Amino acid sequence: MTVTKNGENITTQSSNIIKLKAYLTNALFKDLQANPSTPGRALEDAKQRLQIFYSKTGLSLPDTIKAQIFQGVLDDLFGYGPIQNLLNDHDITEVMVNGANNVYIERDGKITKTPLKFDDDDHVLRIIERIVLPLGLRIDSQHPTVDARLPDGSRVNAVIPPVAMDGPSITIRKFSHEKLTVEQLLNYASLTQQMADFLKACVVSRLNIIISGGTGSGKTTLLNILSGFIPENERIVTIEDAAELRLQQEHVVRLESRPPNIDGSSAVTIRDLVRNALRMRPDRIVVGECRGGEALDMLQAMNTGHDGSLTTLHANTPRDALSRLETMTLMSGIELPVKVIREQIASAVDLIVQQSRIRDGSRKVTQISEVVGMEGDTVVMTDIFKYEQTISDDGKVSGEFKPTGMRPLFMPRLEMAGFKLKADVFGVGSTDIMGTNRRPSRGK
Repeated sequence: MTVTKNGENITTQSSNIIKLKAYLTNALFKDLQANPSTPGRALEDAKQRLQIFYSKTGLSLPDTIKAQIFQGVLDDLFGYGPIQNLLNDHDITEVMVNGANNVYIERDGKITKTPLKFDDDDHVLRIIERIVLPLGLRIDSQHPTVDARLPDGSRVNAVIPPVAMDGPSITIRKFSHEKLTVEQLLNYASLTQQMADFLKACVVSRLNIIISGGTGSGKTTLLNILSGFIPENERIVTIEDAAELRLQQEHVVRLESRPPNIDGSSAVTIRDLVRNALRMRPDRIVVGECRGGEALDMLQAMNTGHDGSLTTLHANTPRDALSRLETMTLMSGIELPVKVIREQIASAVDLIVQQSRIRDGSRKVTQISEVVGMEGDTVVMTDIFKYEQTISDDGKVSGEFKPTGMRPLFMPRLEMAGFKLKADVFGVGSTDIMGTNRRPSRGK
């Protein structure tokens, strides 16, 4: 912001104002440390003391500039600096800081640049330290990256030089306090009622489901919603890097991985937690995201009586998801022939749900595919639902969810669980068009 006083432009980004703000921040910080406030009075006391320190400078700035400086000081000491207001805005889903002068947000699936700026790179570093230090974490030139979870559940990643070439970077994926429901997904046109009914039947019937998608496509949100279909009488163990899942069931055990200490010891990995979960008598295992060797443990769990497991992974198509599963299994360090790995995948996974972020920023379930079995050395899949999109000349995206006309081979499992989905859900007439040319069942 810029105002004019006595013919001189005054801006909150001018060097003198930055120096004033730094002085006030430092003075107030030292005073609060030397004379702590009583519980519940810290912020009010800080405002009063800040006014005293400002008065001592003898300055008389316009009220608008003064208010912005005061708010900036309070945000630095009690919040997360210039980005605090962005974190308070419930419509913003992601905050991205690329150095001191570039702050971006994601809103409604679209990324835009904000006019906000930090004073300098040191200011960004101070905010990063304010984020990580209360969490018992460390970031410095020897440990230039950190992943953490804020007290409200938001995920934060910070990177500093020498790794970050253009200045320190902060990425915050905000935690939604509102639990999204299937009804809201329907209102957002993320899927159809038939697809929602089908997915509910698959979860209740204890199918093993993988949600695949790119970064920011809404995988965790969909996993949250699908996990809500798990019956109340089942014991659920959730495993995450940063706890984001909010299951409403009563019988839930939440496990979260732990990074190594400063000396590199005492780490607890997702793989450790998956193996431990098998000893906890789970009815369901829900892994927030498979990223590495834990994929093998997850597959083995699915293949040894832990039906109904759910997880997510990064991939752009269901076929890519199978390839990624194969790669992650090889990362386990256990040497297995590729064909054996594919047989494990084909035997364990029942359904892949592809979540995508469309060009217009919307998020949709673009494919639901059944993993049918093996043919030779290849894992065979059949699409059950697909989203067919078109892009007009002016760049507008439109599309339609369509059943493919193929009913899944696991329909008897749905019917045993009490779900008798009509043929028209799958785009089939009164007569089943499957015929006899479908692949054989994998014999689970």
